[in-house]
Amino acid sequence: MPDLRIILVGFGVVARSFAEIVESDGESLARRYGLKPKIVGIADSRGAAIAQTGIDLKKALGSKKDNGDLSGLDGIYHEGMTGAQVIKEADCDVVVESTPTEITAAEPGLTHLKTAMMKGRHVVCTNKGPLALAMPALIELAHHNEVVLKFSGTVGGGTPVLDFAKKCLEGSEVRSIKGILNGTCNYILTRMANESATMKDALADAQRLGYAEADPTYDVEGLDTACKLVITSNHVLGTGLSIKDIDIRGITDISVEDVKEALSQGETIKLIGGVAGGKAKVSPERVKLTHPLNVSGTFNAICFDTFPSGEVTLVGKGAGGPETATSVIRDLLEIRRAYAR
Repeated sequence: MPDLRIILVGFGVVARSFAEIVESDGESLARRYGLKPKIVGIADSRGAAIAQTGIDLKKALGSKKDNGDLSGLDGIYHEGMTGAQVIKEADCDVVVESTPTEITAAEPGLTHLKTAMMKGRHVVCTNKGPLALAMPALIELAHHNEVVLKFSGTVGGGTPVLDFAKKCLEGSEVRSIKGILNGTCNYILTRMANESATMKDALADAQRLGYAEADPTYDVEGLDTACKLVITSNHVLGTGLSIKDIDIRGITDISVEDVKEALSQGETIKLIGGVAGGKAKVSPERVKLTHPLNVSGTFNAICFDTFPSGEVTLVGKGAGGPETATSVIRDLLEIRRAYAR
């Protein structure tokens, strides 16, 4: 059972959660799934560490916690080394790209993905930016270089939205998609509906609990939902969308009065990302209280309109380090199975 040599590009919450799983549960992964991850490179915004014999993950996690970087990895740490440089210099099988999402130019993630695939490395990506801007081109690049590009963690976190649609709905025609794809917005709207909280107060509470960033624009303006909609539509429906094709409206203009009026008519307001008939949009919409999409708190829900089965809805947690780290493991297992064939 050979090791699967991995480079982690980005060492934030998701990558550290993955490293913690490998450190604490590596023997179980090998025994249950035949998966033996060996981390041979780690890069963050300050520098990188490379060790072809494998990096001591306990030491790497401790250095990141204590120093804010990987400088505690004496002898293998290279201050200022970029993710792209690590991909070029370290010999590996898979690059796991989990740098923060950026949707203007999708950098540095886009460069990381291109560099990895052109070097013949398989890629697991949890960064939505490159796929939101250039998903068709990246898929073509993967095919051209005969590598696997996996990205299940970009939508739904630990909830297998993309795999569910492609595998469990196989045999049915998926005609349209609509869903709640951002837990932050759903938490805010839930507070407004259940407690008559104002948008400002609900957002402040979401930030206090860690559901929203200090700058919540990406979530509340609907951009995160739009990224996930692009990826889901392209993967499931075979569209060739980018985020520039999406009509986007967030939740910032929703008032308590709007929510109360909807409730009086047996409905609630949710931020919905949907694609049907070739048109894709993100906007606040009324949802019947009895509809499966009426989920509370930070939960996500996505509804696939299928023929001949009708509507099929998947509900689960949409984000979180450990949850998204499980999607990385799921993708690595797919790559391992491809090797086995």
